[in-house]
Amino acid sequence: MGFGEGYSKTWTYYEGAWQEGNLPIMGVRSHATWLCSMVFDGARWFEGVAPDLELHCARVNESATKLYLKPTVSVETWVKLAHEGIAKFDGNTALYIRPMYWAEKEGPWVQAHDPESTRFCLVIYEALLRTPKGFSVTLSPFRRPTLETMPVDCKAGCLYPNNARALFEAQARGYDNGVVCDMLGNVAELATSNIFMAKDSVVFTPVANGTFLAGITRQRVMNLLRGSGATVIEKTLAYKDFLAADEIFSTGNYSKVVPIIRIDDRALQPGPFYTEARKLYWEFAHSAAKVGAGKV
Repeated sequence: MGFGEGYSKTWTYYEGAWQEGNLPIMGVRSHATWLCSMVFDGARWFEGVAPDLELHCARVNESATKLYLKPTVSVETWVKLAHEGIAKFDGNTALYIRPMYWAEKEGPWVQAHDPESTRFCLVIYEALLRTPKGFSVTLSPFRRPTLETMPVDCKAGCLYPNNARALFEAQARGYDNGVVCDMLGNVAELATSNIFMAKDSVVFTPVANGTFLAGITRQRVMNLLRGSGATVIEKTLAYKDFLAADEIFSTGNYSKVVPIIRIDDRALQPGPFYTEARKLYWEFAHSAAKVGAGKV
């Protein structure tokens, strides 16, 4: 299979121009290729809207600074480029919008990159939203690192192999996803997204303790539920709390709001708080000005 084959329709903005396909942007000596000096973010376009696009574009710049890269694109420019890219698609298929920064060259010490060599691109590609039929989870044996050991306060590519092995391990045991704890054994998140549970008519989610990204969609759903009158509490949660939950659901940019329908050997039904969260999120997304493909 040749380079770029087998991918969904893709457009990439790189070095001042839009190019179609899975564009090669790094070489074998690029610092990011072998030493992971790269950050990214992800936004979504679906059904004519791109909710919280500006927040995702702002976060990639914040992530770059935290990984000692040099962000060179303003939030306004990221958003403008995203609208240009969206217009290149058919206006029907959901899209993933991924701004990226990475270091090209090493610094005086090989392990550290040269911030002045920071490059950027914006890639947009067709990616269907996960259907909300639900998925299964189990406790992962792997843990989230702390800020002292990894850049957990930014969306850095070097964090994701740990997420991937949590997924592989859970799937090898017949589950779709893994519940990942922090180094103290408290639930942090799923391998792919943030996690919520409800018990006795109260919604709970792990408190942001510096071991995982408290996601943009997570915060949005918390605010929407609270605005509807629900009690939403961030607190330290153990895996046993989820085993005893009335309902569990996940939030994340890639799939938005999805129910969890099995934890270990216990079956669950999509509950009223999940249903309300998904409804409220869709209403919020469509309340913003629509971004139609073909329009800038």
